[in-house]
Amino acid sequence: MREKVKSSGRTRRRYILFGGGEKKKIEKIILDYLGILGWAKASPVFVEDGKRIILSVARRSVNDVKASFEICEDKINIVKVSGTLKGLGAK
Repeated sequence: MREKVKSSGRTRRRYILFGGGEKKKIEKIILDYLGILGWAKASPVFVEDGKRIILSVARRSVNDVKASFEICEDKINIVKVSGTLKGLGAK
């Protein structure tokens, strides 16, 4: 039987809603700025939500991921960052 993970050991995530772009471009921007080690620390996962692009990242890496989009030449804007998917608002 598998034991439950304690709440202190659980990875806290933040959800980033993007206002445009493609998944491949978003991945490339993060990898170019943070590198492989930063990518591993952020542990980004794309959340399927219809037409919107939502990226789930580790809580401690949110500022690094946001900075990578400020520096890049491609204008992919971050609409909102939230602790829950429900907090990102209605479709």
